[in-house]
Amino acid sequence: MFIKNLSLTHFRNYGQLSLSFDSPIQLFIGNNAQGKTNVLESIYVLALAKSHRTPRDKELIGWGADFASIRSDVERRYGSVRLELQLTGKGKRAKINGMEQQKLSAYVGALNVVMFAPEDLAIVKGAPAQRRRFIDMEIGQVSPTYLYYLSNYNKVLAQRNQLLKDMAMKKSRSKEMLGIWNIQLAELAVKLLRKRFEFLRKLEAWAKDIHSGITGKREILSLHYVNSSPVTEEQTPEQAVDMLLAAYEEVFDRELARGSTMIGPHRDDFTLKVNDMDVQTYGSQGQQRTSALSIKLAEIELIKEEVGEYPVLLLDDVLSELDEHRQTLLLETIQDRVQTFVSTTGVEGLKHQVLQQASRFYVREGEISGER
Repeated sequence: MFIKNLSLTHFRNYGQLSLSFDSPIQLFIGNNAQGKTNVLESIYVLALAKSHRTPRDKELIGWGADFASIRSDVERRYGSVRLELQLTGKGKRAKINGMEQQKLSAYVGALNVVMFAPEDLAIVKGAPAQRRRFIDMEIGQVSPTYLYYLSNYNKVLAQRNQLLKDMAMKKSRSKEMLGIWNIQLAELAVKLLRKRFEFLRKLEAWAKDIHSGITGKREILSLHYVNSSPVTEEQTPEQAVDMLLAAYEEVFDRELARGSTMIGPHRDDFTLKVNDMDVQTYGSQGQQRTSALSIKLAEIELIKEEVGEYPVLLLDDVLSELDEHRQTLLLETIQDRVQTFVSTTGVEGLKHQVLQQASRFYVREGEISGER
C-alpha cells in the first residue's frame, strides 16, 4: 500500500498542512519539538483511530480548535481509497470513500501501518499493559472482529467490576446478575484469547527467522503467552468457556475483596526469550534492541501474509538508536517493498543508499518545506 498524500487540519501544531508523496521513502528532518513526530503520528492515528503517544484525543487537537482532521488517499492493491478521520471532544468520525463508518472496527484496517519508535523497546522491557496494547492494536489491524470483541469485552468487564464493588459494599447481593456477566465475559474472553494465541504463534514464526539472521544464528527468539486463566490453545471454545466459568467461581472471594476481575485477557502478558533466557530480565541492551527489531520486522511480514500487501512503515527517530548492522538490516528489508516515513534530527549518520534516494521534508516550528 502507498500513501499518496496527507492533509491535516488543526492536528497538534499544524493548523493546515497538505503534502504529496511519490517516493518509497520520505525523510522528515528537523530539530526536536518542531513537529516531525506529529506527521508520523497523524498517519498512525489515521490508520488505527488511536495515537501511540496518548490515550486522550483532545491532546491531538490544536490549541484553541474544536476539532482535528486527517485525510489521505491510499493506493491499495484493489484500487485507491480515501480515508478521513475527524477528532472532536465528543468522539471520532471516520469515513472511507466519503461514507461514514458506524463502527471504528469497520474502519480500522483500511490502512495498515507498523510504527517503530525508541519507546517500542517497551515491548521487550516495559509493563504488561504495554505488551497487551501492542498485541491488541496489531491484531485489530488485520481482524476487525477482534476490535469488536475487545470493545464488548471491556464494556462487560466494567459492568462486572462495578457489580463486584457493589456486592462488597452490600449495595447489591445479586449473584444471579454476576452469573450473567460471567457467561458474557467468558465467551468474549475466549474469542480474544483464540485470536491472541494464533497471532503470537504466527508472529513468533516470522520473528524467530529474522532474529536468527540478525544474530548469525547464534540466538533463538521465542514468544510465550502468559495466561492469567487456565484456558489453553488446545481446548475447544466450549471447554475454554467452562474452564473460565469455573475459574471465576474459584477466585470469587478474592475478587469480591478487591472489587475487580482478576483473570482474563485484560490481565495477560507475553514474554520474549532468547536461548530460553527471559530478555526482559536477563537480556543485554543489545539483545533487547535486537528482539524489538525482530518483532517489528516480523509485524511487517505478518501483515503482508494476512492482507496480501505490505503495510506502511513509520520510523520515528529510531535509526539513530540502531547500530550500523541493525540499521542496514532494517533498510534492506524495506527496500523497494515498503513505503516508509522516517523522522530524524539529521542525515549525517544515515549513509545507506536507500536513504540517499528518499524525498526530504524539512520541518521547523510546524512548517514543512524543501520537498524534493
